[in-house]
Amino acid sequence: MRIPRIYTPQDLQANSPLELNEAASRHVAKVLRMGPGRELILFNGQGGEYSATIAKQNKKITQVLINEFQAGDRQSPLETELGIAISRGERMDQVIQKASELGVTTISPIFSERTEVKLSGPRLDKKIQHWQQIAISASEQSQRNVLAIIRPPQTLTSFLNHSQQDLKLVLHHRSDKNLQDYSQPQSCCFLIGPEGGLSENEIAQAEQQGFNALTLGPRVMRTETAPIAALSLAQYLWGDFS
Repeated sequence: MRIPRIYTPQDLQANSPLELNEAASRHVAKVLRMGPGRELILFNGQGGEYSATIAKQNKKITQVLINEFQAGDRQSPLETELGIAISRGERMDQVIQKASELGVTTISPIFSERTEVKLSGPRLDKKIQHWQQIAISASEQSQRNVLAIIRPPQTLTSFLNHSQQDLKLVLHHRSDKNLQDYSQPQSCCFLIGPEGGLSENEIAQAEQQGFNALTLGPRVMRTETAPIAALSLAQYLWGDFS
C-alpha cells in the first residue's frame, strides 16, 4: 500500500512530535480519511523527506510523530524555466500540474498581447495561491521534495529582461530548429504563447533578448500541449529521463 506524501511548510525535525498545520491536517483527516497509527511521508520543500506516524487526531488537529529523515530531492540536473502565456479555464492548471510532474524548476505566467485572461488585485492573489496548490499536489503525487517556483504573473518584457538561462528558446511553428540542434545546457528556458500564439512582434522581441527559435515538429500544438512536449524532450536529452 502506497504511503501518502504530505507537504507542509512547517519546520520538520526527526524524532519529534508535530501538530500539522490546518491545510495538511484537513487533507489527512477529511480527504485521505487516515487515523492514528497510519504512516505518512512529510516534506517541506527544503529537500529530503521524513517518515511519520499519526499519533493523535480529532476534528481540529492531527498530531504526528516524525521519525527518520531521508535525503534526496529527486530534482533534475537540468534547471528549467517555463515562461507561459496565461490561458483560459483549466488549461493553465493543466500546464502547471504536468510541468511540475515533469520536473520544471520555475513557472513564470506571462501577460502577452493575445492573453485573454484579465487578473488583478484579490483575484490575482487568489489565482496565484490556486496555482501554487496545484504545484504542491503535483509534487506530492510525483515524489518531488522541492516545489516548483510559481512566479507572480508579469509582462512579456519583464520576463525577457530577467531570463538568464544558458539556453533560451521561443516556440513557434515557423522555425525549422529543433532541440537536437542545440548543445547541452545546464539551464534552459522555454517561452510559449497563449491560444493564439505569440505575435510576430513578440517573437522578434524575444529573439532580440537572446531567445532562439524552436519547433517541436510539423504539427501546431495547443498551448497546454507544447510545454509538456518541450519539457519531456529536454528531460530526455539533457535531464533525468531515460
